[in-house]
Amino acid sequence: MSACCPPATGPRVPDATLDDARLARLARALAHPARIHIVRVLLERRSCIGCDLVDEVGLAQSTVSEHLRILKEAGVISGRIERPRICYSLAPGALAPLAALLSSVLEQDAAGIWPALPVED
Repeated sequence: MSACCPPATGPRVPDATLDDARLARLARALAHPARIHIVRVLLERRSCIGCDLVDEVGLAQSTVSEHLRILKEAGVISGRIERPRICYSLAPGALAPLAALLSSVLEQDAAGIWPALPVED
């Protein structure tokens, strides 16, 4: 074990409940300002038709469609066809694994579990 990494103590995130590949997919799906904006719009409105999202986000339709595709593949949103349009909404619970990981980090930080590291020059 390296000198910079003391033995693990304190609460740990259970490996069985978190799939690292799934967490990475969720994080990548959210890793763009336009996709965060889409999530915020859907959170506020509960559902939205694709053309309304294009107006809201202010990007080309093809660009918004690509962002929607990425969010849908990651399971963050779902789309329901209402001819001739598609209505998008957040997928309930899709972000729960990522939220659980981030909550664990914040809980440990609030509990003062992590030692303060010296600031390097």
